[in-house]
Amino acid sequence: MFPETIEREAITLRRFDDERVDPFELYALFAANREEAAEVFAYVPQEPYETVKDAVDRLESAASAWDDGEEAQYAVYTHDDALAGYTGLIPEWDRRMGRIGFILGKPYWGNGYAEDCARALLEVAFERLDLEVVAFDHAEGNERSKRVLERIVDAAGGQYDGVLRNWLPVGEEVPDHHRYTVTQEQYRSSRDGA
Repeated sequence: MFPETIEREAITLRRFDDERVDPFELYALFAANREEAAEVFAYVPQEPYETVKDAVDRLESAASAWDDGEEAQYAVYTHDDALAGYTGLIPEWDRRMGRIGFILGKPYWGNGYAEDCARALLEVAFERLDLEVVAFDHAEGNERSKRVLERIVDAAGGQYDGVLRNWLPVGEEVPDHHRYTVTQEQYRSSRDGA
């Protein structure tokens, strides 16, 4: 149902599982003992990996969700084949909508990779899966994600929907989240005008 590999201008997305992603490379990118781990995970509802087993478990969980048609998670590789992070599309089939998110290692911030991920997954959501709406959100205070999501949603013709109060636990906190959506109609209109 989901494409195993997606080639983009600056990145390649590959199915996020233990057959295609080296768990040691994933651990090295998101290990708790890395200096930038706290910054990378500050607004993410996930913790840095304490052990390589945490990375293996993450890959196995993603593979199971893929096989069940619940999530399409992808490893994000630069064109020099460096693992930059991962991204995902989570369909909510009964609502004909999906959610897109991404997490990139700090060395890969500011290169347009998040925008490339979003464009690729919007295409999957609307062109392949025929979903009606795709949502993005970011935690209160995450200005970097806010700027990225505003660019992504603006380019796709979408909109800012508002604040979701106490939306998603991040560590000990349950911050508000800001939600943006793109409808299939908005997406198609933005592509027609391009």
